This record gives sequence, structure tokens and C-alpha cells, in this order.
Amino acid sequence: MQLKNSMLMLTALCAASASARAVHRRACHTSTDPAPSATVAPVPEPTEAPIPTETPKPPPPPAPEPEPEPEPAPEPEPAPEPEPEPAPEPEPEPAPEPEPEPAPEPEPEPAPAPEPEPAPEPEPAPPPAPTCNKRDGEWCVDGFGGRTQGHETGETNTYVGNVGDPWGSNIIAVDAALADQYKYTIKFVGSGNMKEPYRVVVWNKIGPDGGMTGWYGNAAVSFMLDPAGEQFVAFDENTQGSYGAAPGNELPKDQWGGYDCTWGEFDFGDAKNQGWSGFDVSMIQAEAAGAPVQGMSMCDVTSGSKGVCSIITTNAGRIDNAYTMNEHAIGGIGGNLNAGKVRLETVIEYND
Repeated sequence: MQLKNSMLMLTALCAASASARAVHRRACHTSTDPAPSATVAPVPEPTEAPIPTETPKPPPPPAPEPEPEPEPAPEPEPAPEPEPEPAPEPEPEPAPEPEPEPAPEPEPEPAPAPEPEPAPEPEPAPPPAPTCNKRDGEWCVDGFGGRTQGHETGETNTYVGNVGDPWGSNIIAVDAALADQYKYTIKFVGSGNMKEPYRVVVWNKIGPDGGMTGWYGNAAVSFMLDPAGEQFVAFDENTQGSYGAAPGNELPKDQWGGYDCTWGEFDFGDAKNQGWSGFDVSMIQAEAAGAPVQGMSMCDVTSGSKGVCSIITTNAGRIDNAYTMNEHAIGGIGGNLNAGKVRLETVIEYND
């Protein structure tokens, strides 16, 4: 029994020694990771063996127990591989700004299609030719007023012919297309010597007061005549009178109010002279007043060609078959025409 107990004690001691060594080895392990602790079986407390009475023979030394092979250290758990920090995503290099493509040259705007030229408007139909609605025999008398009876006054050269009723209605301006239907006409023509329009005034020799005052500011017809312009004037039977022309808007006058310019004088279908007609150019009034003398020509064109003329050129440069103060008492100067139609043409500011 004692031997058995001794053996038990020895075994227990050895086991305790081995456990201590194992613990030491584990404590000295250099692993970075803690090793799992081995489970050590509890050593039973030794029971006190009874002291033997006999001296026992020493037991043979026990064969040395082979040292237990150290338990293999547990393989360290692999350290968790550190998750690689995600490499910073490379900031993308800024894409090079694309060079601006040159703006495309604007396509030339197509030339606007030419607007079609508007069709020419048809020329208006010419107005109907004027017609004469009132006649005395074969001649037109449209526009004339009543006729006054001619009579003598008992004074020299004071025969009173037709002055129109009302006064001045025996002289009218007429359309060129109708002029040839009147018995007596004068065609007024502006010359190239005119630098501006001229005022033309036509009057009866006998004024509205019944005296020889027709040229004192009176007018049966008045109009403006342009250079190269034309105007026809018609006269009724047994009409006597004159006309004047001057630059500006009115005729010049002397201190008594009479027209002091060059005159053209006429007598159409004189009843006391068997229906004869006559005409002339006179500078008597301008000369008497010391006023400028306008050029003027009067010609008979009844036959279609120029016949007899009466002429005074500008500033009296030439006087042909016309009146000056020296001839004022002489009769018959100018043109004397047989009874019948008369066509006269007068050129204002005539100068050859």
C-alpha cells in the first residue's frame, strides 16, 4: 500500500511538474496573437499516506518517463490581412478643354429673290376729247357769257365792242384740244429766255366802268406761264383788248395803276369794220413810264404757217412792225386780217 501510495505521489508530482513547464513554455511564446490557453486537468490533492512501519526497500528508480513532447503550439491564427486602404482614386486629370471649333462661317443668306416687277399699270385711257356743247353756227361758244352791243362813244378810238356779260366773259382760257373749235384764238408760248414763270393778264379795252380803263388793274383772264409752257385763249365776236406779261406774280404798274409793260393788242371780228381783225405789239405804255420793255412777238398762223408778225425784242433791241411812242397816232401798224377765223401765236420774252 505504501509503495502504491508513494508511486501515486511521485506520479502526481511529475504531472504537476510537467504542467508547470507547459505553462512556462506557453508564457514565453512570442506569438503576437494570444495563444489559446490549454485546459489543465486539476491536480488532485495528495492524500497523506500512512507512515510505513517497515523500512521498505527503496524501489528501483522509476524509469524516467519520457518528457512529454510539447504540445504543438497552436498555429497562430493568421493575422487578418489588413484590408488595403483603397487607393485614392486618381483624380481625373481635367480633360483638356476642347479647343473651340471655329464657328462655322454663316452660310451666306440667299439673295432675296428679286421681287417681281409689278406689271406696269396700264396707262389711263386718255380723257375723252372735250366737246363743245354750245355753238354759234359752226363755231364753239362754250364758256362765253352774254354779248354786249357795240357802240360809238363819239370820241376818237373809243368804239365800245363786246365786253361780255358779265364783264370779261367774252375772253376765256380753253383746252388745247378744243381750241381749234373757237373762231378766234391766241396761243401763248413761253420762250427759253424766261428765267422764271411769267404772269399773263388779258383785259378788255373798255373797263367794267364803261370807260377806257380796262388796263387799270382789270383782268378777264390771268394765268402763270412757264418757260416753254403753252396756253390757249379764245375770244368772242367783236372783242377788243390787250394783254401783258412780266416775271413775277403780277404785272408792273405805273403811278396811276395802269399796266406799264409791253402790250399785245387785238381786235377780233370788229363789227364796225365789216368783221375784220387786227393785232400789234406796243411798247408805248412801258416807254412812257420808263419801265423795262419785255420782248414779245405776235404772228398770224391762220394758214398753218407763219404770216405777218409784229415784234419787239427784249429791251427794245429790235422793233419790227410794232408801236413806239413815236407811232402812237399812226393806224394800220401790225397785222390786218380779213373777216373769218383767226389764229395768232405770241411768244413771251421773245428775243432773236
